Amino acid sequence: MAATNQRFANYSVKDIVRPNILALKPYRCARDDFSSGILLDANENAYGPALNPESEAAVASSGLDINRYPDPHQHDLKNLIKQFRNIPGGPENFFLGVGSDEVIDMIFRVFCVPGKDAVLITPPTYGMYSVCAQINDVEVHKATLTLDGRFQLNVEEIEKQVEAHPNIKVIFLCSPGNPTGSALSHESMRRVLTMPNYKGIVAIDEAYVDFIEADKEGSTATWVKEYPNLIVMQTMSKSFGLAGVRLGVAITQPEIALYMNSTKAPYNIASTTSRVAQEALQPKGLEILDKHIAVMIQERSRLLEAFKSISGLGRVLGTNDSNFVLVEVLDKEGKPSNERAFSVYTDMAKSEGLVVRFRGTEIGCEGCLRITVGTPEENDVVIQRLTQQLA
Repeated sequence: MAATNQRFANYSVKDIVRPNILALKPYRCARDDFSSGILLDANENAYGPALNPESEAAVASSGLDINRYPDPHQHDLKNLIKQFRNIPGGPENFFLGVGSDEVIDMIFRVFCVPGKDAVLITPPTYGMYSVCAQINDVEVHKATLTLDGRFQLNVEEIEKQVEAHPNIKVIFLCSPGNPTGSALSHESMRRVLTMPNYKGIVAIDEAYVDFIEADKEGSTATWVKEYPNLIVMQTMSKSFGLAGVRLGVAITQPEIALYMNSTKAPYNIASTTSRVAQEALQPKGLEILDKHIAVMIQERSRLLEAFKSISGLGRVLGTNDSNFVLVEVLDKEGKPSNERAFSVYTDMAKSEGLVVRFRGTEIGCEGCLRITVGTPEENDVVIQRLTQQLA
């Protein structure tokens, strides 16, 4: 800890925030100061929503006053996430976005000057980092993961890229990775966070972190108290099963969260999203969460075992810490084959109604299909269809 404190003795977030964001005067509304009473400040429709009172939409939104703008701060929701993740601090450590994609985009908008700055990614990894970079006119540098089938960080290559490109403002690490399914070692991520010549941000994407088994290294979210250059990204789309409500989370230092919250649209989290997320974070919701995760991990193991006996399948890559499996499809010579994998992918989707993901174009993933862990019945279909397709 002493070494960490010394590493960041002269660290200042202000030095890497875009100048226009530092100078930004955040949008303020009357609700920032007064949120109850006769509300005639925001030009809302005081007569209520134009919905049939008996409709499904009206019933689902009952009690939410959806004719009113949602809470711009979401302190109640942030406090529930804080308790669930055991985060030191309070709501001031959080930014909430419309899915993780808004969180990723917000990191670009706060830290990366278009046409000047760059980010570093570690392929094979989540494609939205590069998409957001292109949208924001930010250069992308790469330090490939180890291509030994386990997909871990090559810290030495990351250090070389940072040394060669001092305009790198953000390093994106995905743990567990997508499409790799590999949780990155804590030791390697700490090395990246404490690189002596790096002054930028490290963003660790933990969208799949709840699928890591209890005996392995898990979330890094509690590290935000230790590392002033860390942003941990999470989502309620995966383990919580709330992909449709679109809620992404950034956990970080209060100063970084302040810049992100100052830059966002004033009412970005919908009332319905907030209510559903808060319900999921209640004791009953967390009980269901634990049950679902346990079943998914059990079913993941069943798929891994079944794939060993299917002729035409090769290695299962990665360390299998997510809710999907990355598996090779082999040709007649026993080599990973993109042609055959793509054929299996398209045939199953068109003729069998079974949609998986072809990932063979990703580096280190030749001939690979990424298959999400479904229900037991869905996984039975996966095993049956793959066996038939590859026979």
